[in-house]
Amino acid sequence: MEDSRIALPIGTTLDRYIKKKQDEFQYATGELSQLLRDIALAGKVVNREINKAGLINIVGPIGAQNVQGEDQQKLDVLANIRFIRALTKGGEACAIISEEDEEITDLSNDGKYVIAIDPLDGSSNIDVNVSIGTIFSIYRRVTPVGTPITKEDVMQKGKEQAAAGYLLYGSSTMLVYTTGHGVNGFTYEPSLGEYFLSHPNMSIPEDGKIYSINEGSYNSFSAPVKNYVNFCRENNYSGRYIGSLVADFHRNLLKGGIYMYPPTAASPNGKLRLLYECNALAFIVEQAGGTASTGTQRILDLQPEELHQRAPLFIGSKNMVNKVEEFYKG
Repeated sequence: MEDSRIALPIGTTLDRYIKKKQDEFQYATGELSQLLRDIALAGKVVNREINKAGLINIVGPIGAQNVQGEDQQKLDVLANIRFIRALTKGGEACAIISEEDEEITDLSNDGKYVIAIDPLDGSSNIDVNVSIGTIFSIYRRVTPVGTPITKEDVMQKGKEQAAAGYLLYGSSTMLVYTTGHGVNGFTYEPSLGEYFLSHPNMSIPEDGKIYSINEGSYNSFSAPVKNYVNFCRENNYSGRYIGSLVADFHRNLLKGGIYMYPPTAASPNGKLRLLYECNALAFIVEQAGGTASTGTQRILDLQPEELHQRAPLFIGSKNMVNKVEEFYKG
């Protein structure tokens, strides 16, 4: 047993993989690579806090609301501090847009990248030990380096992303990201403190049998969404809804399926935020061979008008999302 364990290769670390990929691009200068390392490091710190959340007093609401009008959890605030601190110290980011902050954080430096981040998605599930995550988008700034950040730098379409990814804190912790050249997943090995390449060249099946939606809101869905949900039921699809966006998306990415957060009576524009939730996952799913849509339009083509703008989201296997769009067309 011991001999076989010794013989097993350790695998490719995240740092080595990033360095290898950087060397493949003639004009790469290292800032984007360092940004990904900073995010990975902050993810290690947040993972540590999550894993001991039940042992110390960092679960539950903090007693305040964020700009979205949602109750902030203690871990929301902690994760936001950790990621902003890591990105600020690195120097590659010139501005940060966070779900937890009302305004843009202008770092007033010579950084070349704008970061949009949801530091801890699904944090209300931490009290019941359900998987949660971090979602991030990276954009190249448009205006000259060293000048104040402008709306032009921030309000970019999703198709302009330089990179995007997510961390999933579950039975194992994973970092999944793309720089526009495919999608790769890395699993965190806590005893070594390293992420190792575990899911190279990830691709989503073109079709699937899983649909993820909060059917408790069925009565307030529009006719096209009701018709598609009924279609799923009639074809014996499996309804799987964790209520944690990263966890639902990750499962469907691996197995094939569709995640849906449509407009409802309570959220007429949808609930998910365009800049740091929809765009990031849309970029990832397209790089993996899937599709992301509002039901009528490609997510990555949407022009943001507000910092915390919301959008409907239908994302996952290409054939399943295309079917939703067919119902919208009538």
